[in-house]
Amino acid sequence: MDTIDDTVGAAAPCAVLFDRDDTLIVDVPYLADPAGVRPVPGAAEQLNRLRAAGIRVGVVSNQSGVAAGLISPAQLAAVNARVEELLGPFDTWQVCTHGRDDGCRCRKPEPGLVIDAAAALGTVPADCVLIGDIGSDVAAAVAAGARAVLVPTAKTRPEEIAYAREVALVAPDLADAVTLALSGTSRKDVLS
Repeated sequence: MDTIDDTVGAAAPCAVLFDRDDTLIVDVPYLADPAGVRPVPGAAEQLNRLRAAGIRVGVVSNQSGVAAGLISPAQLAAVNARVEELLGPFDTWQVCTHGRDDGCRCRKPEPGLVIDAAAALGTVPADCVLIGDIGSDVAAAVAAGARAVLVPTAKTRPEEIAYAREVALVAPDLADAVTLALSGTSRKDVLS
């Protein structure tokens, strides 16, 4: 996307929040072994780009494998620590370990993780952008009042992309998603 400006816009966010699996690291279902953590190409560079611009970064992630007994809380913590070893420190980690049917307020597409991340960073959701790979990431951001950028993968369903095009932004890769986040562009700006 060579038409996207690479500057930090006046409406740049206070924080950029990321989904973990298939956004920052290659998705391995119910990843329990830190040795299996493989960053998505370019993830470290884009995170460092945000940090250099003074933008705080966080992770908001559903990890229902804990509730299902497929991974332990200690294994999850070890995997997340490995993510930080490879990608650098995050200013907040907000993780939902509830099951899909638990009815919690934090599991994406509910807004709880985004709201909690913003609060942990001393800001409000409206000053955050969430970058993720599926519709529940976008829906959580929108429900919380944050901006969102979808970076589709082979697993992203066409209807999720269509939804994101209506309410958020869609980028072909993580670098362009970060550029959009830094520019302060929102779907409203694109539609104007």
